[in-house]
Amino acid sequence: MTDEQMEQQVRQVLYENMIQGHNGGYTFHYTKPSPGTYPFQYFWDTCFHVFILTALGDHDMAKKHIRSLFLLQEPDGFVGHIIYWKRPFPARATDVFQLRPKSLLRLTQPHMTALVQPPLVAEAVQRIYRCSHDTAYVREVLPKLKAYYDWLHRNRDFEGEGLLSIISPYESGMDWKASFDPVLGFRKGRGDWRLFLKVMWLEMGNFRRGYNLERLYEQDNFIVKDVAFNTIYAQNLQALAELCEAVGDPEAGKYKKRSDQCCESILKYMYNEADAAFYDLAGQRMEQLRTATATIFFPVVLPNIPRRISEAVLQRHLLHKDGFSVPYPIPSLSVREPAFYPGESVYIWRGPTWVVFNWFMHRYLLHKGYPEEADKLLASVRKLISQSGFREYYDPFTGQGHGAQGFTWSGLVLDMIKGSRGYK
Repeated sequence: MTDEQMEQQVRQVLYENMIQGHNGGYTFHYTKPSPGTYPFQYFWDTCFHVFILTALGDHDMAKKHIRSLFLLQEPDGFVGHIIYWKRPFPARATDVFQLRPKSLLRLTQPHMTALVQPPLVAEAVQRIYRCSHDTAYVREVLPKLKAYYDWLHRNRDFEGEGLLSIISPYESGMDWKASFDPVLGFRKGRGDWRLFLKVMWLEMGNFRRGYNLERLYEQDNFIVKDVAFNTIYAQNLQALAELCEAVGDPEAGKYKKRSDQCCESILKYMYNEADAAFYDLAGQRMEQLRTATATIFFPVVLPNIPRRISEAVLQRHLLHKDGFSVPYPIPSLSVREPAFYPGESVYIWRGPTWVVFNWFMHRYLLHKGYPEEADKLLASVRKLISQSGFREYYDPFTGQGHGAQGFTWSGLVLDMIKGSRGYK
């Protein structure tokens, strides 16, 4: 498939999934990640769609998506990870308990969940600004961005170390991530109904406690500092600082300082020198969860991580592919882990390849002197889409597509293609 053909197909998938409408006095505009499986507006999915839209050159549509994402923002800055614009009930049983109790009284009106997702939105707005140079738009959304990141800082940095905690596996964006198994008390390897019940019990507990964050932290049932979540947080604080500078906002330094502290704590608490890997942290004691998921090398993209450490991680796990050597990289879990399963399953993120991992690492490798490895990641994604279409995830050995069809995330291949051409 040529670049032009790929772009045409990405555009078709994205616009076929696009929704606009009115409800409760709001005019919303977003893209469904897939036609039936994921019909709502999701937080970090919306950010992915912005990257795809800007790669397509549709900056105005990207702006509409961000505006829609912040329409229900609460006065304290909070934005939930799913926004229900018209359908009153969630699509999955587990999502029912992700609503705040007060939301049950207004299900027919637009409402949000009580959970968050990886905070990618500042980079999404940064991308819009870099493409459009629209400072008026930055001034419009900057107060909302600042309020959102300030909420995260106040409410999820429990220890004051600059690291954010998640209170549910769903907040990581990688729902059934295998590194969470020990925290949930699941030791059976591959996911099954017992893992489902443990997650459901956790969600019910959060709901019963009204998502009171102080109580949840004290009980410490699921307080996890996810590597990817915090890497994205650090990156986006830097992006937020750049947006502040672009319009002369004096708080740029505050967000740079928070980003630096987050980077320092990632290095201090998450890095395991013996394994040359960054691990998620569990509980108030911040114990490393030594499971080799694909996020073990995410922090290498941060400028504050020493080059010797970045090179050690890349050489061990990505370049030499220790546990990640498959025909279609990057698998979401090392093939050596007991939980690894490459096929289709309800318990996702435990083996298959997701385009988002390749997208996340591609630009870094391209600009840090690893063009050959960057090209391999792009070539793998192109081949997956050419033979299996736009699917949610793929078998890392055969390339067979699984999960949702017409899945928009795979459209990130276009941003990778543009990135390989020097597109910013």
